[in-house]
Amino acid sequence: MRLHLVDGTYELFRAHFSKRPDRQGPDGRDVKATVGLVSSLLGLLSDEDEAVSHIAVAFDNPIESWRNERFPGYKDGSGVDPVLLAQFDDVERAVAALGVVVWSMDHHEADDAMATAAVRWADAVEQVRILTPDKDLGQVVAGEQIVQVDRSRDKYYDEAGVVARLGVRPPSVPDYLALVGDTADGIPGLPGFGAKGAAAVLTRYPHLEDIPELGMHWDVDVRGATRLAATLAERRGDALLYRELATLDRDVPLGEDLDDLAWRGVPRDRFHAWCDDLGADTLRDRPQRWA
Repeated sequence: MRLHLVDGTYELFRAHFSKRPDRQGPDGRDVKATVGLVSSLLGLLSDEDEAVSHIAVAFDNPIESWRNERFPGYKDGSGVDPVLLAQFDDVERAVAALGVVVWSMDHHEADDAMATAAVRWADAVEQVRILTPDKDLGQVVAGEQIVQVDRSRDKYYDEAGVVARLGVRPPSVPDYLALVGDTADGIPGLPGFGAKGAAAVLTRYPHLEDIPELGMHWDVDVRGATRLAATLAERRGDALLYRELATLDRDVPLGEDLDDLAWRGVPRDRFHAWCDDLGADTLRDRPQRWA
């Protein structure tokens, strides 16, 4: 038994910017991203190697969250193609038409929901598979019990994979992102801290509080240690804020229990009604398992 947690917002953006031809519904509205995401999920649900038994898809709807209240520069919906934003509600209905649980996040983010579910049910399933390339989800990866999968690049990150990717163990991922920044989320990081240097420091001192204030006391070979230590000392408040932003909430109030996430197949009538609504005739016979 596996639990698949899908980053719906990422998948929607990926479908929108894919090379698929533009697509309009019967009423003329753009549905390319929505149909593309549903097609991708149908591929996942029929993948024998993935062996989906329990699944949920999380969305940021709206993109803004409590983090925007803490830091004005955090990611928001400005600059997002209005054509894409207009599909946020539609895509949730589309995923529900597949018989899949949808988590629509407003105050929290989709990443928080996935982190909560991963930690909450890790011991109850054979494996939790978090389907997103986002670096911040690396913080909840645990051994091979909770892993991260990037389907678009065919990448798999267990705990050793996170270390190979970022240079730090999962518990240090928020500290790492605080230092180097995360452009996808609007976290600027601290000047001078590159990926390699930050990883070296955090390998020796796992959290910001553990790092000696003076570079001369750093027991690690990092170029410009004195300068970096001074930057961290001067901007420690910023670093702590950035870490707060990068730290995923593992206690989001999800309404379902694990049994509710069991996928029992696509409800035929509901799915066909959705296909008719969006003119997605090519998907009508794609499901390989009906409820």
